[in-house]
Amino acid sequence: MSRVLKVMLVLTVTLFVAGCASKFKSDVARFHQLPRPSGETFVVVPKDEAKKGSLEFAQYAAQIADRLSAYGYQRTRSEADADLVVRVDYGVDDGKTVVRSYPGTYGFYPYHFHHHFWPYYPGYGQTEIRSYVVYNRKLTMEIAAPSGEVLFEGRVISQGRDNRLPEVMPYLIEAMFADFPGQSGVTQHVVIEEGGDGSY
Repeated sequence: MSRVLKVMLVLTVTLFVAGCASKFKSDVARFHQLPRPSGETFVVVPKDEAKKGSLEFAQYAAQIADRLSAYGYQRTRSEADADLVVRVDYGVDDGKTVVRSYPGTYGFYPYHFHHHFWPYYPGYGQTEIRSYVVYNRKLTMEIAAPSGEVLFEGRVISQGRDNRLPEVMPYLIEAMFADFPGQSGVTQHVVIEEGGDGSY
């Protein structure tokens, strides 16, 4: 293998590896009048009655409970014993197809000169058309007193190519609790670094 070809292959692999890092982006809106936590008890329940008793919901509820506990709240299993009721809902839509064009990238001409392959440079290759599906992922959370008074409302909306909720939910929850309870009445753009495959 010629030295030029070796160099170009190393460069291609390096670019590919660098592209593996991904970012989870979301918009977070929160409204609240929460007092400073002082050991209040809470219970996490689904807004959608159809999710009651769901093992999937139980897993997400445990993640949310861990976050609230870190702020000084105490989890309880019964609404009757709770100072705060945390109602949670989540979902992902059917997605929409997005079509984009990309300029030519590095490559090699199909012929060589004096045993050297000549590389393409950005912008000299043929335009590539790619299509993929983008999904809307959503998490909502409401915290209310037993009287029904709502003390916190939050929602996280994220667009991405992954519609698998078990994989996506930890990032939605992390975004919900970024600088919790957050500035009331403001939509914040939250970016979470993730070393995945770039498809979030």
